[in-house]
Amino acid sequence: MTGGLLPGAATAALAVCLDLLLGEPRRWHPLVGFGSLAARLEGALNTAARPDGQRRALGALAVIGLVGLPTALLAALPRHALVDAAVLYLALGWRSLSEHAGAVAAALATGDLPAARQAVARMVSRDCAALDAPGVAGAAVESVLENGNDAVFGALLWFAVAGAPGALAFRLANTLDAMWGYRSERFLHFGWAAARLDDVLNLIPARLSALGYALCGHTRQALSCWRTQARAWKSPNAGPVMAAGAGALGLLLGGPARYHGAWQARPPLGVGVPAGAADIDRALALLRRCLALWLALGLMIGLAT
Repeated sequence: MTGGLLPGAATAALAVCLDLLLGEPRRWHPLVGFGSLAARLEGALNTAARPDGQRRALGALAVIGLVGLPTALLAALPRHALVDAAVLYLALGWRSLSEHAGAVAAALATGDLPAARQAVARMVSRDCAALDAPGVAGAAVESVLENGNDAVFGALLWFAVAGAPGALAFRLANTLDAMWGYRSERFLHFGWAAARLDDVLNLIPARLSALGYALCGHTRQALSCWRTQARAWKSPNAGPVMAAGAGALGLLLGGPARYHGAWQARPPLGVGVPAGAADIDRALALLRRCLALWLALGLMIGLAT
């Protein structure tokens, strides 16, 4: 079951089971090593003394080397279902996302706002020190929805399309975008290629994630929010995911947020009331239903082909 449009639906299910049972490796995680290498390379190449055009070109070359070379090497190796499962397992982050979000929910449930702020700061890049309880819960729910696509559904879709090399390329590109894809003075030019590659690779997964959220929640409401709100969001892929997810949950997300000391005027997403501690668990349950749906469809198609 390693050929065709869905290479190894059973292999994908095995990788998901490994992630749920084992979680991310506590030591020697390849993505951690990849991130360290990328940080060192960026520090050496992305210097203020270089012209903007040169920084953009060097950033593109860094993306080609860091994403293209490992992917090409993996594609050149003999294919084996267990190797594919191991690669996909390392590309997934479902259990890790659940554990991080669960820690936020548990702290909020006991009224420990400082602990909740510390826990959500491990999930998001916004400033969390002054967030109130609804702000913490909303940040956690937004992270669950967006990372459900980035750390779960996107890797699964690219595995379905191109096997383990596809999942690896997606996860490496997504990691570089998380590190370099900021419109700040430091990364505006150097991180341009990483951000654009992630946009391209996420174009279809984000919309399938949004559709999955809609099918597994308040469907009509989610589709309406997707249609009317997604275009206002700054990211062309995060917009559909978060708008549909907020609508599916019946929550009001988005709104102004503080990043690196500066306020950003983000549009509202969804409908209803702001998130609370219990809504973090509801968001995780939505992801579980969506994951079960796509795995079931993948297995049925795999059996039929």
